[in-house]
Amino acid sequence: MAQRAWVNRFSLFAGVSFVAVAFGVHRPASAVPAFAEQTGQPCASCHVGGFGPQLTPFGRVFKLGGYTLRVKPFNVPLSAMAVASYVHTRKAQEEPPTDHSKTNNNTSFDQGSVFIAGGVGSHFGGFSQITYSGADHAWSWDNLDLRAVGTGKIADKDLIYGITLNNSPTVEDAWNTTPAWGYPYTGSDYAPGPDIAPLIDGTLAQGVLGMSGYAWLDSKYYIEAGGYKTPHRRTLNWLGVDPGDPGDINGIAPYGRVAVQTEAAGGTVEGGAFILKAALWPGRDRSSGLTDRYADYGVDASWFKPLKSDTVTLQGRYTHEDQSLNGSCALGMADGSIPTVPLSQCADNSLDEFKVDGSYYWHNAVGLTVSAFDTAASTNPIIYGGYRTMRPDSSGWQLQLDGTPFGGRKSPFGPRFNMRVGVQYTHYTRFNGARFNYDFSGRNAPDNDTFRVFTWVAF
Repeated sequence: MAQRAWVNRFSLFAGVSFVAVAFGVHRPASAVPAFAEQTGQPCASCHVGGFGPQLTPFGRVFKLGGYTLRVKPFNVPLSAMAVASYVHTRKAQEEPPTDHSKTNNNTSFDQGSVFIAGGVGSHFGGFSQITYSGADHAWSWDNLDLRAVGTGKIADKDLIYGITLNNSPTVEDAWNTTPAWGYPYTGSDYAPGPDIAPLIDGTLAQGVLGMSGYAWLDSKYYIEAGGYKTPHRRTLNWLGVDPGDPGDINGIAPYGRVAVQTEAAGGTVEGGAFILKAALWPGRDRSSGLTDRYADYGVDASWFKPLKSDTVTLQGRYTHEDQSLNGSCALGMADGSIPTVPLSQCADNSLDEFKVDGSYYWHNAVGLTVSAFDTAASTNPIIYGGYRTMRPDSSGWQLQLDGTPFGGRKSPFGPRFNMRVGVQYTHYTRFNGARFNYDFSGRNAPDNDTFRVFTWVAF
């Protein structure tokens, strides 16, 4: 147990590698009816199943085109959404997930968001989101994607090019294979989640600001390059973000993305790759003179197939992360929380993450989604000594059944109103390193199996 104590202290410094997946996959979801009013299209034109954020090929073009498509001369560029849910785990959690919750059977208001979203002329558009977290009882800025775009031709091929200013790597991406908009599209902070995820899986979200340039040629070839920087501590405090989590980027964190999209197998097929590198001062502590370095490399693929009035989608992503946690290890050794060992023995690690999901939507009204996930880390008795297997590996699958009554048709509550209701069931085959007794106290991975009922409205 003494070993676990110093590992827990170390986690204060190595916050990036210990950020819970709950804060990666349970990121705020987005549904923006102002865009539907602006384009004159029902939500089903841009979104699979008639509700965000999963995009159709038409929705991808709208996003890459800078959100500028417009049929109305003016519309109010405001939208809002709210998510509430009921969460039940197979076995009660050891502690309440928040200060205002129970160890099981939580009914909660998960989040409420306000959007400013729209296009201005033919060259500028975007959206910004602020969110109230029901778990934290606090407001903060959320997803941001502002664009300046232009059009042209290369060798008689149509070209869209632009610049995006955003606050989370991959939030600007047009495919739902990358982390910011990947499945599941809604989740709850009241549900248990594994302890590890790659840096690109939302760990930097809202804690950075970046700019990148991109080009979309012949509706097939996409390329993007840019970088991210951490805003000043006072700025993040004002925006409602913890300035020390996960730390301060040293210099600029470069990001790159390529993708190819084409028509095949009766639908739209995409394949791509992405990379993110970052050096962080952990917790903004520079006293050791060493940073934590991360390099995330990923590949992704998707398939969208219309079937008359129905839709089938398949999506997958693999991410590999190399870590050199020199800063965190040096800080931990300095305060005695980590035994003195060669720095590389503590610092050098790797993660591998695999996610895949498939969905079928009937008449853009009723959908079934099946997904599987697996995250595995290298064995490290220094960092992961608090885990029974010295690895925090987790894996499992999820089922979701949902209904969207107004996605492709008029709502009785007005053209801006849309809603989705659904149920999710998540099963864990491994959790934080093992299937059985993963926490030294007899708790098993399936004890965290979660049943969730949610209501999600947008207007």
